[in-house]
Amino acid sequence: MVEKLRYGLVGTGMMGVEHIHNIKLLPDAEIVAIADPEATSIEWARAALGEQAARVAVHADAASLIAAGGLDAVVVASPNFTHRAVLEPLLTSDVAILCEKPLCTTMADARWVVEQAAARRAPFWTGMEYRFMPPAAAFIDAIHGGQVGALQMLSIREHRFPFLVKVRDWNRFSAKTGGTMVEKCCHFFDLMRLITQSEPVRVYCSGAMDVNHVDERYDGTRPDIIDNSFTTVDFANGTRAMLDLCMFAEGAEHQEEMSATGNKGRLDVLIPPGDLVWSPRVPWPGPKAVERRHVAVDETALAAGSHHGSTYYQHEAFARAVRGDGDVLVTAHDGLMAVAIGTAAEISAREHRVVEIAEVLG
Repeated sequence: MVEKLRYGLVGTGMMGVEHIHNIKLLPDAEIVAIADPEATSIEWARAALGEQAARVAVHADAASLIAAGGLDAVVVASPNFTHRAVLEPLLTSDVAILCEKPLCTTMADARWVVEQAAARRAPFWTGMEYRFMPPAAAFIDAIHGGQVGALQMLSIREHRFPFLVKVRDWNRFSAKTGGTMVEKCCHFFDLMRLITQSEPVRVYCSGAMDVNHVDERYDGTRPDIIDNSFTTVDFANGTRAMLDLCMFAEGAEHQEEMSATGNKGRLDVLIPPGDLVWSPRVPWPGPKAVERRHVAVDETALAAGSHHGSTYYQHEAFARAVRGDGDVLVTAHDGLMAVAIGTAAEISAREHRVVEIAEVLG
């Protein structure tokens, strides 16, 4: 058994740096190699690595990183549209892989990754940090434990800030991101599948780019990414789920809110502050019986990223899978299905119609 897991990292931009901060917190892991063609991104990584940077090998791409050997795991945090090309040399190796969401920007590429991952022994993990936010995890456990009874309705709201500036502005165009409903919302579509314990059947999305980026031009081209939407997903078990997304609501008190309603009552989770709110059904018009509890998150984990500590907790679970001490909790198939729902939502919003999941799964 390897005493300390040796990590490689492909893509050292904003999310790559977050992975560096969190891997450094693991007592049984170290980053030994990084790869990125952008000199600025490499310098961000060096700064995040601190004194360790001098011992870390630097590569221009994933192929040279994996060819150098000496790795137990590789984290892929490169731009969405590069995932297929980055994964091609990695998937032929025997190292464990954690690939950031979305798995790919197209269904064809996502299917290819699923096929390749199924043919190898080493773990393949799709990076879906939101599952691992402690308040969200407690919310999910309570639902699966029967607190709300038979789940009928799931509502997720993310009201947040606009897309940040990325290297070469790649996140301004759907061709490179997969579209907002794939790039940003795959997290929430993944949560929907996990919470409902069912598969999507059909999707209806109403959305547009109304406020953000409308005056921006890149080589004369206007961005085309949705900045607000309502998405409804019907699941095979009869559960309905809804996502309310707004990316010009940075003043909202809670960035994420999730509500699960069943025949016993409603459970909410608020992120931040990390509170669970239980509202059991009561005889109308009697007094409410609301209960609230706080789910604490380690302060060090909170400080190591912008995803409410979830990147650290995901890395703990991934490291267990790499060592053979735990299961892969987010598979390549999970990544594919999140892309499928997001792709259906993009089609629905742009063509103003209901989209059957079978249409995008092919």
